[in-house]
Amino acid sequence: MKKIISVVLVLLMIFAMSVPCFAQTGEKVAIAQNTSDIPVVVIYGDGEALYNREGEKVFKFSEILSLFGGGEDGAIAEASINILMPFLIEGLLNDKWDNYYKALEKEIGDIFAEVRLDNNGEDPENKVDISAEKRAEMENKLTVDSYDSKGYYGFEDYLFLYDWRLDPYAVADLFHEHIEKVKEVTGQDKVSIVIRCLGSSVVFAYIEKYGLDSIHGISMNSTVSNGAEIISEPISGKFKIDGDAINRFLYDMQALGMLNIDSFVNDTINMLEKTELVYMLTDSVKRELYGKIVKGVTSALSISTFFTWPSYWSCVAQEDLDDALLYVFGPQGSEKRTEYSGLIDKIENYHEKVGSKTYEIVNRIKSEGKNLCIISKYGFQIAPICESRNEIGDQFVSTKRSSFGATTSDVFSPLDDAYIQQQTALGLERYISPDNIVDASTCLFPDYTWFMKGSSHSVWSDFENSLMYTVATADKQLTVNDFDCTQFVYRNNATGEAYPLTKENCNTESWSEDSKTDTYDKPYGKYIVMLRVLIDWLIKLFRLISNLFPA
Repeated sequence: MKKIISVVLVLLMIFAMSVPCFAQTGEKVAIAQNTSDIPVVVIYGDGEALYNREGEKVFKFSEILSLFGGGEDGAIAEASINILMPFLIEGLLNDKWDNYYKALEKEIGDIFAEVRLDNNGEDPENKVDISAEKRAEMENKLTVDSYDSKGYYGFEDYLFLYDWRLDPYAVADLFHEHIEKVKEVTGQDKVSIVIRCLGSSVVFAYIEKYGLDSIHGISMNSTVSNGAEIISEPISGKFKIDGDAINRFLYDMQALGMLNIDSFVNDTINMLEKTELVYMLTDSVKRELYGKIVKGVTSALSISTFFTWPSYWSCVAQEDLDDALLYVFGPQGSEKRTEYSGLIDKIENYHEKVGSKTYEIVNRIKSEGKNLCIISKYGFQIAPICESRNEIGDQFVSTKRSSFGATTSDVFSPLDDAYIQQQTALGLERYISPDNIVDASTCLFPDYTWFMKGSSHSVWSDFENSLMYTVATADKQLTVNDFDCTQFVYRNNATGEAYPLTKENCNTESWSEDSKTDTYDKPYGKYIVMLRVLIDWLIKLFRLISNLFPA
């Protein structure tokens, strides 16, 4: 059992780091999009595929889950289970773990060798980049005033593509050059910026370095510059296995069409949860293995996969930074601290100059009279291996972070009546969502912050694009009162259409019926439930086996 636990930890850690992989989708527009005389520069996050010099695709998040499969693509699973097992056994039998950590880092690191950066967080020989075709297309657009052909500037006319692994503070210089070229070719003295996800780290660094003189307006969606729990917590030791949370996550993936989960998987997790076997497992991890395995595994997996990328360190919450540096690189004076000193310098520089000032930077946008639009998503829990797994969010980042301060409930219950009555007495009831989950009044800028329910972090709808484009390019600051969609919007995942969120359509969670049974309060109710669920699972197990071996 201990060996199984260790392998599970390895796979869950890699899975947590790889979750930002799911494909982007465009959906039906629910509001009319503005047409603009202001050029728009769009910057996205980590969805763009990376290629080597030979033009071969070496990395794309939407394809990384194939590494968990079987056969030739099952590289991570093979490395974790087959190659590493002797070192894991050595650790369990002799309480000697260093060889396991080193072997894990090497084997997993070999899989990601082409896309890992060096010890300074750089790719000095430019071995990997976005596709040459897309880079050429981007550069070509910088030579044409797109207004001449359409009579307005479109959403992606001046898309900024970049190697998103690199230090956002350094990429900000390239972003500045891009903006200056757009201004030159269009003859305009200002541009508007539309941001998704990881692009916020680059733009915030740009503002810190170059100011806002060239900017008309900024729209941001699902920003991670204020910290993203899915990255920040696992590498800082805030790691938790929770059966209910895993089950909700799988139902969400299935509902979004992002993962085909056999119902038996859900039934198995439900059985483990309801019979409390998951909690027994978690206690075992905490008691016997956490201190010896999780910390070393965190470091090995981080360095061997995605955390030579300075960009991902920009997603670490300020309060988690010291713990994350400790977990990944060890204490001050350690061998890894010396080995990766160049990377650490970049991490600390970004957090000192940008990460610690996110609220200040957003305030600056408005104090200097720029248009501002913030879209924050919810309707999902944070990834199930995080301590914040019960926080409302978009799976990767909590709503309170991406909205810069909204007050939210957890996944179990809405905001309580006393709180709602208090806010109503203050005249703030209009900022409370129809499902009583979000209070926007506590945001940094509540009137410029929209909430999209049912749209996960990696689903980008045309509705959201239109809203961001329109607000960023408008001739004045638009507010949540200027649109029929209201401040709270519901995305129907089955149709892709967006509607104003109402009392009638607000119950969107795909796992809303997957709650604990109310029989717990009856005599011996807990044990009756445990027995019933276990028997039900055994029946389904035998049925599954019989289907595998038909008569």
